[in-house]
Amino acid sequence: MFSPHTKLSLDKWIAHILVILMALMVLNVTWQVTSRYVFQSPSSFTDELSRYMLIWVGMLGAAYVAGKNEHLAIDILLTKLEEKGQDKLMILINSCVLVFALVVMVIGGTNLVYLTFILEQRSAVLQIPLAYIYGIIPFSGLLVIYYQVVAIKFLTSIKATV
Repeated sequence: MFSPHTKLSLDKWIAHILVILMALMVLNVTWQVTSRYVFQSPSSFTDELSRYMLIWVGMLGAAYVAGKNEHLAIDILLTKLEEKGQDKLMILINSCVLVFALVVMVIGGTNLVYLTFILEQRSAVLQIPLAYIYGIIPFSGLLVIYYQVVAIKFLTSIKATV
């Protein structure tokens, strides 16, 4: 389950989903601009749809870059440490990210999804249940947790072989 092959396969799936979402978002915004300036009749759903696609791209993209370990980071302390200290610090950092993803994204996001589902909140124009839109938050949190577990497992296996 936590093998490098599984991680690479998951990376590919997420990358493909992100590309599709971005392409759809570009088409959606292009239609909005075209309908507004060429046809003088702005489309009513495109603004809301692009907002929701941006949420999905942002949340999935954050999980994706966390898995690739390419997120923005200040690494001054990390570069000053020896290799053994770097591994320990990275395990600590990955553990903190894992706890954040669990508490804020998975637990908090699940509560948000549950609340919007129970209250039957819908989007203004598209009338999509907001629980579907917000469902990406706990899902992305689970992806981040998976990636952090893989990273910690990798770092501890390196430490064990040295």
